[in-house]
Amino acid sequence: MNKIIRFGEEVEGYNIPVLNEREIRASAGLLFLAVFISLMQVVFKQNFLPIKYVITIFLTDFLIRVFVNPAYSPTLIIGRLIVGNQTPEYVGARQKKFAWIIGVVLASTMFLHLVVFNAYSPITGIICLICLIFLFFESAFGICLGCKFYPLFFKDKVQYCPGEVCDVKSRQDIQKTSKAQLLVVFGFIACILLAALLLNDTPNKKPDDIFGINRTAQTK
Repeated sequence: MNKIIRFGEEVEGYNIPVLNEREIRASAGLLFLAVFISLMQVVFKQNFLPIKYVITIFLTDFLIRVFVNPAYSPTLIIGRLIVGNQTPEYVGARQKKFAWIIGVVLASTMFLHLVVFNAYSPITGIICLICLIFLFFESAFGICLGCKFYPLFFKDKVQYCPGEVCDVKSRQDIQKTSKAQLLVVFGFIACILLAALLLNDTPNKKPDDIFGINRTAQTK
């Protein structure tokens, strides 16, 4: 039983239980996609059925991670299959468990509102947005926002963070951002804003159906 109900894996060379960050990022990407698509159904079609299924899946997955074993989390298993050929990147299990407990709280709140009581409010919208932000940062940047709150509640030092951000070290030259590069970014943003102001009428026009596909479909 102890081999089934536990949190983290014992890996040679690491003095605490760890998890594979690559699997976690793959799982976060899958969940982000599911939440995003289901939210689009709510926003554009007022269809709440997909989001109810996604919330139920999300909550079940995180309950397994926290209270049983991350090794039996369905989305983490799928993530392992996707990135199985990649070299593992080990991260400390403690801070991940804390972050996933936050996920359980958020998902439970959503589940009670939308699934149990069949109601929605600004609270559900805000929580969905928070979940999307957390999942996006994890999948796109490898940044665990929930882990950032761990030191606020626990005094023990966080170990084995993604990208070794917990370790104090100087950046290599390839990691440094010059003033010219920052200027390019600001200039890029300024060009986008300027184009939006000057070409406001053009993007609003409906594109022409050059092959007449729509007209053909309507006449049938």
